[in-house]
Amino acid sequence: MSLGAILLLSAALFTIGVLGVILRRNAIVILMAVEVMLNAANLALVAFARQHASPDGHVVAFFVMTVAAAEAAVGLGIVIAVFRLRKSVDVDSLNRMKW
Repeated sequence: MSLGAILLLSAALFTIGVLGVILRRNAIVILMAVEVMLNAANLALVAFARQHASPDGHVVAFFVMTVAAAEAAVGLGIVIAVFRLRKSVDVDSLNRMKW
């Protein structure tokens, strides 16, 4: 596959992730959209690393996956805590810090 095709796929995935964050109201769907955006960035990093025959992009992609896993765990923990208190994960109802 050419670099342009891979970057086009990465851009499409990133756009889908941005649209998911902007248009959805469910906190779990928003977290999944953020994960899609991180995976799109990883795809671009690996594509550039392959193009330049350097392992640096693969190393950075590994660290991004680690941070994404931690973000998913913490985010899901927060969503579960909010659901237990509010009985909803609708982000529009969470616009105030009042419980």
